[in-house]
Amino acid sequence: MCFCSSGIWILKFGGVCVNIVVTGSIAYDYIMSFPGYFKEHVLSDKAADSINLSFLVDRMVRRRGGVASNIAYSLALLGERPLLMGSVGQDFGDYRAWLESHGVDTSAVRQYDDVFTASYFCNIDKAHNQIASFYNGAMARAGEMSLYDLGVEPIDLVVVSPNDPEAMRRYIRECKAMGIPYLYDVSWQIVRLTDDDLREGITGAHIVVVNEYEFEMIRNRTNWNEGDIVERAETLIVTMGERGSTIHTREEHIQVPAVKPVREVDPIGVGDAYRAGLLKGRALGLSWESAGCIGGLAATYVLESDGPQGHYYTLPEFARRFQRHFDDPAAFERLLQFTAQDLVRES
Repeated sequence: MCFCSSGIWILKFGGVCVNIVVTGSIAYDYIMSFPGYFKEHVLSDKAADSINLSFLVDRMVRRRGGVASNIAYSLALLGERPLLMGSVGQDFGDYRAWLESHGVDTSAVRQYDDVFTASYFCNIDKAHNQIASFYNGAMARAGEMSLYDLGVEPIDLVVVSPNDPEAMRRYIRECKAMGIPYLYDVSWQIVRLTDDDLREGITGAHIVVVNEYEFEMIRNRTNWNEGDIVERAETLIVTMGERGSTIHTREEHIQVPAVKPVREVDPIGVGDAYRAGLLKGRALGLSWESAGCIGGLAATYVLESDGPQGHYYTLPEFARRFQRHFDDPAAFERLLQFTAQDLVRES
């Protein structure tokens, strides 16, 4: 047995304390910049079935992305040792080394050498219009993996984030069969999931996290409002960008403010960091409001950086900034308390 930074006694597996399993997409983002306007190259008098366009871009960056790996990265910065579970391709070697160097356990990431890691290709013009494609790659095989194969127990929580739809169905059913609480995060896969998938994922979830647009889509497709969802899941959280987030439980509705960024650089991955901060707060035994505030600050760090994993901070730095924004001595002390414990274990 060992004492983890989450403050929970759990079994020791492979020398590592594991209590949060993060499943979902692991991907590369290829972002290209076109120095003109797409509309100037689209001929309105041509039939849509005869479009044949090519754009010479002047800049391209490859970023580490994927919802699951983004969540796991921020959890690791916050002092956790999350177990990342997903399927990747032959080009994952450098990415694996990056995640491991920052404290993410990738032992449950399965590599397939005959395909590439899932990739998002996006071309952006001067007006911020986008032409994008997503390549499933190895992610299409995530359904071949099972929580039963991890050989780790107890698992305190599983994050079911956007993934191959069959994998999402499988992990939800396995969590229910094994009695494991799970956070349900449909995100961009909402368009691929059926109405029955949404109802099944929400029903029995420990936490459902969506943004405003996703919530409206769920409301339209299931005819469930906030109260209906909280009857079926324990907690519903709706993120609202610069207006913060709303946390709905069966006992209360909590408005959590956002943390104003020093500068706005890139919004991609902001929601993923929010989820990581929220889970860290709950792992520390804090209230939903305090956990939401930690999530809000974690999200702001991403907004201020280039890419979903371009940010970095130490836990003491995070705690000090948290103290400047929130009058929450209990949360500040817990963050510092577990920082001290981590330093003792490392010495």
